[in-house]
Amino acid sequence: MSKQTALEECVRTSLARYFEDLDGSAPHDMWDMVMHCVERPVLEVAMERAGGNQSRASEMLGITRNTLRKKLLAHNLQP
Repeated sequence: MSKQTALEECVRTSLARYFEDLDGSAPHDMWDMVMHCVERPVLEVAMERAGGNQSRASEMLGITRNTLRKKLLAHNLQP
């Protein structure tokens, strides 16, 4: 199983659990919920792996350093 497939399966399992927990209620704002839940740990891991270097982390993530800085601020991860 590839890493991407494993990650996709994890997301599918988590979403299935989310729908079970709704217990018949209608879902809403799923996109924002998933992005918020996923983005923070991705940023944390990238910054950790880059040794706190934003330029290296932004390169790893495939985003600009300015975009990374905005996302770090939005998640209160800015040192």
